[in-house]
Amino acid sequence: MDWSIAKILMQDGIVTGVIYALLAVSLVLVFAVTRIILIVQGEFVTYGALSFALMADNQVPGNRWLLMVGGALVFLRELWLVFRGKPAGTLIGSALFSLALPLAVFFAVPAVLATEPSLWIKALLALLLVVPLGPMLYKLAYEPIAESSVLALFVVSIAVHFAFVGMGLVFFGAEGRLVSEPFFDGQLDLFGLTWTYQSLFVIAMTVVIIVALWLFFGYTLYGKALRATAVNRRGARLVGISTSMSGVLTFLLSSIVGVLSGIMIVSFISLTYETGFMIGLKGFVGAIIGGLISYPIAAAGALLVGIIESFSTFWASEYKEVIVFGLIIPVLLILSVTSRHDEEE
Repeated sequence: MDWSIAKILMQDGIVTGVIYALLAVSLVLVFAVTRIILIVQGEFVTYGALSFALMADNQVPGNRWLLMVGGALVFLRELWLVFRGKPAGTLIGSALFSLALPLAVFFAVPAVLATEPSLWIKALLALLLVVPLGPMLYKLAYEPIAESSVLALFVVSIAVHFAFVGMGLVFFGAEGRLVSEPFFDGQLDLFGLTWTYQSLFVIAMTVVIIVALWLFFGYTLYGKALRATAVNRRGARLVGISTSMSGVLTFLLSSIVGVLSGIMIVSFISLTYETGFMIGLKGFVGAIIGGLISYPIAAAGALLVGIIESFSTFWASEYKEVIVFGLIIPVLLILSVTSRHDEEE
């Protein structure tokens, strides 16, 4: 290998690594606030990517039905809670989010696609189709057992993952999809390499999203509430922070990050309904490197995963997954030696 090939492999690793970095930051966020290891994060990537790919081909995604069904189930659960004594005023907000929004999206998607909109509008429609599933998922699957052990929440995450994979096969089919039309066409010579505007757009979007999350957590009331919940759930409740609101908001942010990641990555690689699991796992490796605590270390670790994957593909493509996931072993050994926990933890 000469330096010119190494630079190209580094370039490819950075482009995919920034996507893994987004997922790693999202996984750390969800675990810190809710203690949930969100295996289904990869499905947010594939659902967003495949919805966008279908609409790029002027097809109406079948998962708009899932949004309708999920919204109806959330509203029925809210009705049950009101029957059990919850204030009835919550029904108005629930009806708007669970019934009115899915209904509007259900009819708007085919109507807007009929006008042959731009790629940006189709990306926005993909966000509207998939992002609301995040809060709905928390309300249906996790909120009823929010105070359970990490192991119980993990088992539920596995079940949710398999459910989403099965529904993905129904909605999107088994064939892979790739969006050949880029958001930005053209290329630029930089650092001795030829960068497409699309790859630079992906890197820039990743930086924008991470900076936006940093500003949200550092300078907004809701962001500080999530930080407080991550530090001490019981203490957050004592000062009036709703852990239910924190969970819903966390899943909303996680689904936004996942769908945006899918929309960006489907322009580079072909995705199928089950690809998201492997992508999510690579983000999880980055999250493990950060100890499921540190956002900067998780993002840097995920970027390293992308670069190592790129070089592994060149040197030993049949072992690239083994090499990438093998990174977890030394990290866990180091964490086990350096970490100190109380008996309750």
